[in-house]
Amino acid sequence: MPKIPLKWLEESIDLLPGSTAEDVSAALVKVGLEEEGIEGGSVAGPLVIGRVLSLVKEEQSNGKTINYCRVDVGSHNDPAGPGHKPDNKDEYPESRGIVCGAHNFVAGDFVVVVLPGATLPGPFPISGRKTYGHWSDGMICSAKELGLGEDHSGIIVLKSPSGESAVFAGASVPDEALVPGADAIPLLGLDEQTIEINVTPDRGYSFSVRGVAREYSHSTGQPLRDPAAIPVSGKRGAGFEIDIDDLAPIRDRVGCDRFAARILRGFDPKAPSPTWMKRRLDQAGMRPISLAVDVTNYVMLELGQPLHAYDLGTLYAPIQVRRARPGERLTTLDDVERELHAEDLLITDSKDGLGARAIGLAGVMGGLETEISDSTTDILLEAAHFDPVTIARTARRHRLGSEASRRFERGVDTALPPHAIERALRLMQEFGGGEIEEIYTDVNTVEPVRPIVMDATFPGTIVGVEYRQDVVVDSLEQVGCTVVEDGTKLTVTPPTWRPDLESPVNLVEEVARLEGYDNLPSVLPVAPPGRGLTHSQKVRRSVARTLAEAGLTEVLTYPFMSEQRLDDMLVPADDIRRVQAVRLANPLSAAMPLMRTGLTATLIDAVKTNLGRGAQDVAIYEIGRAYRADRIGNVPTSFSGSTITPDDVERLNEALPGQPRRAAGIMAGNRVPAAWNHGAEPFDWTDAIAMVNKVAAACGVELSVSREPFEGLSVMPMHPGRAAMFRLADGTPVGVAGEMHPKVCENLGLPARTVGFEVILDDMIEESDGRIAPATPVSQQVLAKEDFAFVVADYVPAGELVAAVKAAGGELVEDAHVFDVYTGEQIGEGKKSLAVNVVMRAADRTLGADEVLAVREAIIAAAGEEFGAVLR
Repeated sequence: MPKIPLKWLEESIDLLPGSTAEDVSAALVKVGLEEEGIEGGSVAGPLVIGRVLSLVKEEQSNGKTINYCRVDVGSHNDPAGPGHKPDNKDEYPESRGIVCGAHNFVAGDFVVVVLPGATLPGPFPISGRKTYGHWSDGMICSAKELGLGEDHSGIIVLKSPSGESAVFAGASVPDEALVPGADAIPLLGLDEQTIEINVTPDRGYSFSVRGVAREYSHSTGQPLRDPAAIPVSGKRGAGFEIDIDDLAPIRDRVGCDRFAARILRGFDPKAPSPTWMKRRLDQAGMRPISLAVDVTNYVMLELGQPLHAYDLGTLYAPIQVRRARPGERLTTLDDVERELHAEDLLITDSKDGLGARAIGLAGVMGGLETEISDSTTDILLEAAHFDPVTIARTARRHRLGSEASRRFERGVDTALPPHAIERALRLMQEFGGGEIEEIYTDVNTVEPVRPIVMDATFPGTIVGVEYRQDVVVDSLEQVGCTVVEDGTKLTVTPPTWRPDLESPVNLVEEVARLEGYDNLPSVLPVAPPGRGLTHSQKVRRSVARTLAEAGLTEVLTYPFMSEQRLDDMLVPADDIRRVQAVRLANPLSAAMPLMRTGLTATLIDAVKTNLGRGAQDVAIYEIGRAYRADRIGNVPTSFSGSTITPDDVERLNEALPGQPRRAAGIMAGNRVPAAWNHGAEPFDWTDAIAMVNKVAAACGVELSVSREPFEGLSVMPMHPGRAAMFRLADGTPVGVAGEMHPKVCENLGLPARTVGFEVILDDMIEESDGRIAPATPVSQQVLAKEDFAFVVADYVPAGELVAAVKAAGGELVEDAHVFDVYTGEQIGEGKKSLAVNVVMRAADRTLGADEVLAVREAIIAAAGEEFGAVLR
């Protein structure tokens, strides 16, 4: 985000009297520019230039080597003679003794010294102290300690007469100012403050001092002095020849609609950049390089127009702007050879034919072959306007975000190029000499800005605040718009620096912004009658509440995962979760390129995080979406009109991958912690199954349970023998629950016998939509109970046996459930005993013995017929 030095800002606009950096930030916030931070101005007290007189390396008992230095700090020196205790045994010249742990400097170097009584950013007060057997009377400072950067590997060396030390590049102090004892705060610009602001994508003009000054003017009413309002000298004509030949524009927008170029001859390549310019570049976060490069960066930061300087002696006319050709490659200024894409817009010259040699990625980065060097005397300066979509795609495709691309992809003022060139060449000529050629090239095919027709009452209709017509007109004119009034009809022509103003709604935002968001009243809207939560919303809330009441904690995880996660979960190669995983073209992290195909895959990370922080018992759940690539539709490549319509949005929605809502949970450790009167009760697979039953009850559906896996889905990561599959009445698969496979727990670092569940909510919600659950009256009749102990094969699901018992008993069976499971020698190998409790009751009478007996016999017969069950 842009950093704006306040001293630089004051050249374009007068700040309100007595304004601090905080006041300026508050003014910018009012018009939508949020402050990211304030730098500088946090150093107080004696911070001076020092010259290292002597340096003695001393190895300590802890293995560390320190330097005991005597530093000349001018008027702040101690008198010649013995030093402070314990250094009073030796005689020293006028100086101060300082202990320093850095090793990137030598005797004779000029450094920055903070003395006792000063305060560094933090705040960090400085005092003298005894350390490593010496009295250290101050500190030699690093860049990080002064807030000039993040480097803490060594101290700042301002000058090294011996040439043995690397000079700090983040500050520029002239030789005549390097006087021991001189105040270093103004020399390093530490008395100047810089505001870093957050710029939204539609406010690209604010990536400059000019743009921020304009916004400050909107907020405070202070008059703006436009730094771009400089007359262009010379004549537009046949300067260096430029040819624009874009044969494959993106979205029918030519990649370059303006290209200006002008020549400076006789430039001194060794001329230094002025100290004030280098300091401002430092404050803005850019490293000074050379006069020509520094000027282009300076003007870009000031006006918002990226510039590029070419060594004229390396160019072959004409320059052609075109799309890349198959197999074409370019070595950019960062010395990286890049394979180009057909959508990349290139700057080329005609070394081996018209447009044959690529010399730059348009709007992103120049090429290495034509860069400015120490021997460049003739310069061709380029200022152009490129299509934002083209530049954004190129920058992301090559992972090459630059200061230029960040501005072009947000939109640059189409009227700036000749003015920016004028400003830059004047600075180069002022400090590096040379002659600016009279004739310059300006290929301009920019379309006129389209006017927007809006009724003067429209802002009030949208915002809910009544704005007078004169207020609306005044606000739009402040922004830079030209407004023609015809009654209440306003014809508004946006300024060239606001490409984001495309429709009346955009203009409404400008009116509300300039009139002040803080002036908008807070009004609670009245809910229209007859509406409320949808069935889906009600059920989802009920499910979330049910799981929370069951003791689980809701979490939210990122929907991205790695392929390794599927490997760790033992998901087979032909499993739908692997085959139909959605792979992101531009993932936030290269380590996680896939969208999750189930919530369990990402819930695991939350479990591991909690366990890693000392939690012993973890029970969490999430309600979210999973994604499947087999349900991706045809992505539209064009729109039905000049702007996106609701139909276009619907087409895009249809192209999205399947993303049903799910609920999943993982439980590890103990369900009941140990206490003095009982032992701990760990979570087991039955707890996971119970959670699915609770979710089903909250959804208002009944599920059947079995061991049979779903088609295309393996049971992993669950244990095959300790997992249950759940289906709706029509056989639709909706979920799985059970104990995780031991190998999965080992792979993922989870506790042994961790359990989990995952269900598809959307299918269950749809199943219960419109269903009315009848109220069951409380029966006044006496109930009858019967217990059965059935011996069945060990693979028979208890749920299916219970379902058969209920079906056999008909309306007289009120409830049936398994209350005991037994296996052992008495039953026989491959067998188990399921004890089922059956409750019977009639709604209108007390059941007689013969009726109970008939139900009992029907149950025994049904169990024997369907499962081969034998009564014990």
